[in-house]
Amino acid sequence: MGNRTRTIAGKDITRSVADALQYISYYHPPDYIRSLSKAYVREQSPAAKNAIGQILLNSRMAAFGRRPICQDTGLVVVFAKVGMDARIKSTVSFADLVNEGVRQAYLDPDNPLRASIVADPLAGRVNTRDNTPAVVHVDLVQGNQIEITIAAKGGGSENKARFATLNPSGSVSDWVVDTVSTLGSGWCPPGLISVGIGGSAEKAMLLAKEAMNQPIDMAELIARGPSSAEEALRVELYERINALGIGAQGLGGLTTVVDVKVATYPTHAASKPVALIPQCAANRHLKFTLEGSGPIRLQPPDLSEWPNIGTDELSPAGVRRVNLDALTKEETTSWRCGETLLLSGKMLTGRDAAHKRMVELIDAGKPLPFDLKGRVIYYVGPVRAVRDEVVGPAGPTTSSRLDDFTDKVLAETGLFAMVGKAERGRAAIESIVRHKAPYLIAVGGAAYLISKSIKSARLIAFEDLGMEAVYEFAVQDMPVIMAVDVEGNSIHNSGPLEWRKRMAADSIARNIGV
Repeated sequence: MGNRTRTIAGKDITRSVADALQYISYYHPPDYIRSLSKAYVREQSPAAKNAIGQILLNSRMAAFGRRPICQDTGLVVVFAKVGMDARIKSTVSFADLVNEGVRQAYLDPDNPLRASIVADPLAGRVNTRDNTPAVVHVDLVQGNQIEITIAAKGGGSENKARFATLNPSGSVSDWVVDTVSTLGSGWCPPGLISVGIGGSAEKAMLLAKEAMNQPIDMAELIARGPSSAEEALRVELYERINALGIGAQGLGGLTTVVDVKVATYPTHAASKPVALIPQCAANRHLKFTLEGSGPIRLQPPDLSEWPNIGTDELSPAGVRRVNLDALTKEETTSWRCGETLLLSGKMLTGRDAAHKRMVELIDAGKPLPFDLKGRVIYYVGPVRAVRDEVVGPAGPTTSSRLDDFTDKVLAETGLFAMVGKAERGRAAIESIVRHKAPYLIAVGGAAYLISKSIKSARLIAFEDLGMEAVYEFAVQDMPVIMAVDVEGNSIHNSGPLEWRKRMAADSIARNIGV
């Protein structure tokens, strides 16, 4: 006997999508928190431990405050498995139902989420203002239900997706490890690496994207031992990737990934397509099922699983306090790679679109609508503030995207320093040395925590750029780490190198019984 046909209202799909996106904006999956908490306990690198602690504290604060974990509230990706005995009652398409849910979620007045999607990716790149459209994948399956997995994928990690077609005899493990070693830290580790193998080029990518939403179970897998080639590869990659010493935020440490996912599909005898997609520390996703009885009913996770880490634990000894309003070139040149600073005073903000416009004005011989001389700029596009907030979650964006603008901005404006996320490229580091303008990082994945150090925010210029407009922030004790000093020393080079050597030495010691 076949399944009884069920009718599922289109409005229930829309409402469920909206509720799920709100939910994952401020609640981490508990399995990720458990894994990251264990990583925090065993981490030996002080800088990486501090970064993991900030991510965990930020997660707890976001959960209780019901505000976004990260300022990049993501590109919405939906995998829907629609039962062939399910009837969707709607006058519009399934994608339209999903997109209306996205629109409602991102424009929710109680917890507005940052709209990051731009239309016409080739030319205009105008923000759609409601984060639509989502990327929707639909699979018809047996049954009379609709199972939806919904994710909000951050741009920093999405930009690090990679694909290759290996020879049939090629080593997937070697390619993945070699590739991860070149990604830098713009994907905000510690997170996950997901690998799709087989099918065709687009199938391998879909395999990787869908697999990264599976539950984190690496500890259980290692405890029981792998029972398939895919599971054996997962364990091998988990160990080899962590042995790279990249660590939290690329600072060097024991944990770069908390899990590795592998999914396979039959392929052509002449091919071995391999896709790699990182998942960032936000790790936002949720699976739910609609059976025709109404929209989903979501219950908050058990927040007792979140460790109660205090700010005192995250304030290292010897931290240097910096008054941005009395900053001198002599002081900035004294900052050293790896040092923790607490910034107080006024700074300006500006990311991709703002820098592009600044350079266009400079090239045209026109003055900027603000003075950067002697100032610090923060690469950030915050979430819109609500209620009594000064600013919404305001974590850093990936700084390498600003590298092409860095030398001209430093040469023409007298900017003193930059704050962002992850490593800088060679040209940017050379410019930092040439202009004696150091680069600092804030912790990606600690956006809500960082926002609490911002005491006022004033629009300065480029209002039409939306979340990329230039603001002046007044901050108090905003925590940052010196990433590239004026001599060109980079913690993203020295940190992973140090911890890679330490872990290799520990491995040798274990093997010889020390």
